[in-house]
Amino acid sequence: MSHQGSIGIIPARYASSRFPGKPLVMILGKTLLQRTYENALRCTSLKHLVVATDDERIFSHVKGFGGNVLMTSIDCENGTERLAEVYKLNPYLRSDIVINIQGDEPCVEPETIDAVISILSADPRASMSTAAVLLKSREEAFNPAVVKCTIDTCQNALYFSRSLIPANKTGDYCSKTSYFRHIGIYGYRSDFLLEYVRLPKTPLQIIEDLEQLKALEHGHRIKVAFVEEASIGVDTPEDIKEIEKLLCKQNTYL
Repeated sequence: MSHQGSIGIIPARYASSRFPGKPLVMILGKTLLQRTYENALRCTSLKHLVVATDDERIFSHVKGFGGNVLMTSIDCENGTERLAEVYKLNPYLRSDIVINIQGDEPCVEPETIDAVISILSADPRASMSTAAVLLKSREEAFNPAVVKCTIDTCQNALYFSRSLIPANKTGDYCSKTSYFRHIGIYGYRSDFLLEYVRLPKTPLQIIEDLEQLKALEHGHRIKVAFVEEASIGVDTPEDIKEIEKLLCKQNTYL
């Protein structure tokens, strides 16, 4: 299902506390950022794709491999602010839906991006969309780096947490319960994206350190698309090996 009103923006910054210079790290002959960009190009629902950065090294690199890139101010606190600034200042990017594609996710399936676009397009009452996959192990369940979400019967997000949700009386993992792992890709209605960055931070957003909770706490609806697989992201240098293994299996990206 193609929605010609959708654009993809990849926010990319050079400085990362856990992995400085991460976007330019090499993975089988190409940088992480180039692999993420070229992978996102496989999604035919996007009419335009651009990298948003405040770093000259990243800007030059994207130009070098033939990608679209725009500079943002160094004052952007996070990727969402980078998205909003690029969208606001560049009229040719006008669209119905803006997709935030994480710069450290080189293997997101095009079907996942399609699903995030489709579910938001189908519900005019929703301000945002994202994706989730069934959580598969006790290890994931209790890993605070793996964000969990609960969802109502209409596929609206109820809550996101680093803790295991839903919880039972014992507080333990139950193999018979369907837990959902959140996938960090977001769709925004373009008017809401500009509103979102002006909204004040909220208590749950701050304590969980999850940006999407700000939307829920201000009363906005987030649709959640169910997908089959969670993509592997790059958070630490050790994750590079896992990405390389996956790319070698797929071998279409080499």
